[in-house]
Amino acid sequence: MPRAEFTVLAINPGSTSTRIAVYLNNSAEFARTVLHPPADLQPFRGRPVLDQLPFRLATLQQELHAAGYAPQDFHAIAGRGGLLRPVPSGVYRVNSEMLEELRRAPQGEHAANLGAFLADAIAQQAGIPAWVVDPVSVDELTPKAHISGSALITRRSLSHALNTKAVARRFGREMGTPYEELRLIVAHLGSGISISAHESGRMIDVNLAGQEGPFSTERCGGLQLLGLVELCFSGRYTERQIWDACIREGGIYSYLGTKDLCEVERRIDAHDSHATLIYAAMVYQIAKETGAMATVLNGRVDAILLTGGMAHSEKIVDQLRTAIDWIAPVVVYPGEDELQALAEGALRVLRGEEQPRELDPQLPTEPPAITP
Repeated sequence: MPRAEFTVLAINPGSTSTRIAVYLNNSAEFARTVLHPPADLQPFRGRPVLDQLPFRLATLQQELHAAGYAPQDFHAIAGRGGLLRPVPSGVYRVNSEMLEELRRAPQGEHAANLGAFLADAIAQQAGIPAWVVDPVSVDELTPKAHISGSALITRRSLSHALNTKAVARRFGREMGTPYEELRLIVAHLGSGISISAHESGRMIDVNLAGQEGPFSTERCGGLQLLGLVELCFSGRYTERQIWDACIREGGIYSYLGTKDLCEVERRIDAHDSHATLIYAAMVYQIAKETGAMATVLNGRVDAILLTGGMAHSEKIVDQLRTAIDWIAPVVVYPGEDELQALAEGALRVLRGEEQPRELDPQLPTEPPAITP
């Protein structure tokens, strides 16, 4: 019996762009990245991200109309999930509870928070479902993984869950083994780096990108604590400057003045010893965090999956293989096709392979507090 055909619109809002794609089953028949120049976003500086909704929605509708699509052409809309409360992995129906939480933004402001609103606005016009898939707040950490080392701070799970889960499922399909039966380490290597351990279909531990684990092209990763405290109270920096130094101007940028990995590799090829050292240190930290996740899985790892933008670099992949392939086979999925991942999540529900979840208003909006 032939498989039914479904058409899904996937929407992925970023800080300076909105990426959209139309999928007929698993094949993209239309894709567009709409760039938002600084002049267009200037009126929204310093304002809540949801103030951009009318502008982004109008732009999205114009692109779809120009490509010959109407809301009635789709079976479902999948938007990128924003900073929600900690939730299990899954496909979540966009409902009033979700929209209200994103409007209040207790977990923080982020362009991804627009995903549910954009999906809902298009879906409402056609009377079709709107979903978000594996939002960044997916939290499947074990209780002991939530322990930070201070009763004042609970470890949070904010990661590249959408791409990480999609890559893990893809590997399972290619191997003919369900994701739920695999023990994997997935290293998402982008402007932020998330390295996670997966067991029984759950992401049981992951570093909080930019605040723990390896530094990246622009994020500082884990810093020695007292050194950071001294900087914060030195009087030389404002809170905003410290924030930028950790998240936007840390990592490779703080040492080499560039976030362009290709430029760094050109310097290495030109025998720049400082660039060589910093680059090697980043790879060293990625390998070290990967080894740490191997201990989470008690050393029994079926594969290590490398994904994200930096996985396009043969130099990084080769150096990482040398450091970690004794743990498990290394498989590379360069880039991050989040639109494909969104569509795949919607298709699983449309095909009856997965039941959509509802954002549970009873779930706490913070990770579980650790009490004596």
